[in-house]
Amino acid sequence: MKDIVIIGAGGFGREVKTIIDAINIRAKEFNFLGFYDDNLEKGTLVNSYPILGNLNDLQAHKKPINVVLGIGDPETKLKISSALSSTNSSYPNIIHPSVHISSDGVVLGKGCVICAGTILTCNIEVKDFVTLNLLCTVGHDTVIGNYASFMPSVNISGEVVVHDKVYVGTGATIINQVCIGTASIIGAGAVVVQDIPAFCTAVGIPAKPIKFHDQTQVHD
Repeated sequence: MKDIVIIGAGGFGREVKTIIDAINIRAKEFNFLGFYDDNLEKGTLVNSYPILGNLNDLQAHKKPINVVLGIGDPETKLKISSALSSTNSSYPNIIHPSVHISSDGVVLGKGCVICAGTILTCNIEVKDFVTLNLLCTVGHDTVIGNYASFMPSVNISGEVVVHDKVYVGTGATIINQVCIGTASIIGAGAVVVQDIPAFCTAVGIPAKPIKFHDQTQVHD
């Protein structure tokens, strides 16, 4: 079994732990050691597992360790992975056993978290540190950029391009052949029927930009 830790002991981090549990029911793959979290005191127990320290403690960890980012915010995922780039950390893909991923041309990067009930059809590229939450669907010939995060029940149709650091809210729908620009936010329940520019927040049916932000904007 491979030792593994989760960065982030908030709601999503705790849900990631349940995915690891589900994987281990199928086959004993991971030995979960605990969480790293900057906002909780070292030694605190979260669902009976310890807070092992903060990000600085993990950076000081000398031995090779498997790490999963239990965080939804794209900018935070980027900052953490960049901070750990010089360590011995490895980033396995954490995929719930109920996820359906076609064997026809689906390519995954590293550090992805794919939650229960999600479906990826065929000829799809999912890059590094992507989060696909519960019950998402991804259609054919779609490309999803690094650090993108999709909340529960997002439906992505075929031939969609999602650039890096995009955040898509719960229940949003993205129709065929559209592009979502870098670091944009799509509001919950929105329906994307046309290209969305980079660095904006788009909401509504159909989704339209309501504000623009710069590259340092952190998604709420």
